Amino acid sequence: MYIIAIAWGFVVILMAAAEAMSTSVTAGLLTLLFYGVLPLALVLYLMGTPQRRRNQIKQELAEQQQATENTTASPSENS
Repeated sequence: MYIIAIAWGFVVILMAAAEAMSTSVTAGLLTLLFYGVLPLALVLYLMGTPQRRRNQIKQELAEQQQATENTTASPSENS
């Protein structure tokens, strides 16, 4: 997934450089922003959603398991 994002970023940087040299620096910066930064941020965020969800579920299960271990350990400590 990241190799595609890196390649797209490289292409966009070249496009922005060509745009900046031919017309204006502002056009180059806007090209970099609208063809590179914003789309890549959106795609990487959306592609990372399943992993974030798995991590959240894993953390909730670990907290739940720790809570059950603490409640089962407490009565044995009192005896």
